[in-house]
Amino acid sequence: MPGALDGIRVVEFANYVSGPYAGMILGDMGADVIKVEEPTKGDPFRGWGRVEYSPTFGSVNRNKKSVTLDLKSDEGKAHARALILSADVVIENFRVGTMERLGLGFEQFRAENPGLIWCSITGYGSDGPYAMRPGYDTVGQATSGLLSLLTDIADPKPMGISLSDHLSGMNAANGILAAIIARGRTGRGQCVETSLLESTLSFCGENAARFFENGKVPGRATRTHQAQVYAFTASDNKAFVVHLSSPTKFWLGLTKVAGHPEWAEDPRFKTKETRGKNYDSLKALLAEIFSTNTRQYWLDLLLAADVPSAPLNTLDDVFADPQVQHLKMRVDVPHPKLGSVGYVRNGVRMSETPTQVRCCSPELGEHNDEILGALGRKP
Repeated sequence: MPGALDGIRVVEFANYVSGPYAGMILGDMGADVIKVEEPTKGDPFRGWGRVEYSPTFGSVNRNKKSVTLDLKSDEGKAHARALILSADVVIENFRVGTMERLGLGFEQFRAENPGLIWCSITGYGSDGPYAMRPGYDTVGQATSGLLSLLTDIADPKPMGISLSDHLSGMNAANGILAAIIARGRTGRGQCVETSLLESTLSFCGENAARFFENGKVPGRATRTHQAQVYAFTASDNKAFVVHLSSPTKFWLGLTKVAGHPEWAEDPRFKTKETRGKNYDSLKALLAEIFSTNTRQYWLDLLLAADVPSAPLNTLDDVFADPQVQHLKMRVDVPHPKLGSVGYVRNGVRMSETPTQVRCCSPELGEHNDEILGALGRKP
């Protein structure tokens, strides 16, 4: 079945995560995505794995075609110009000013391709005091304040996932989709900009709004106290979480599972507010109780009492989980050298124009003949 973006051509001048992730999202939705890479090694993520295949590269570059161009040469620039003029969307995540210095900036194509949607992803924005700084995922997490909400400032630890990179890719894709809709009304393209800083800070909107309201700087524990969320380790050393949120019934169910229904009337814990003030005391009491039996024992009781809870899964647990398997979150796609490779499918399901993983990430320059030849130029 054709995807929602069938017939949309995307040309991607992007490496690492943010730009490629945006392009991959559009590719999952049916767009024809052409990835432009430098000729010798391509996207640096190609080197983050085996010779045959890099999972790091593959995870954000499926559903694409690869062409190699030397953008420092006249021939490479000519090929790039032809591709841009044929494009509906261009995605680039180079440092500010790079495409302009190459003679390949948005303003240089607006007149010839007035419907062009140009998406630029930077570290800190296209202007301002930080615009020329190198922007990578962890600096985006740190500068935006997100990392302060995920780690303890007194003992800081970086995250095991590139949150800022992926958030900026998602925001870029959202902006592009909105620009495509707007073009349908006006016939005009536009420039779509986001950055690691903007995308990540906008993701922190709940905490920022609370800070604006009361002037108190939130930390990692702030939301855990307010939302009444907990993590425990059972007797078998397996971890699980409980999220009470607002409904009183969840708290009452937890008191019964813990064997202390009298806590419902305990002044320390009777209301959501008092439980928040006495969070550490309540957590310590629950931790002692939950250490007396296995994780599955407690989860069975919590779920029977309709208390929101779940095992703290590692990825091997995740893909053995029956609900994940039911949702068919893993897809295996043919690979020319390895037989097949596994991906996590797009998180959106659409009834009439479904997202699809049609092919694995391309070999470097795999589509030179097909794409550059169709432009009437020598590959």
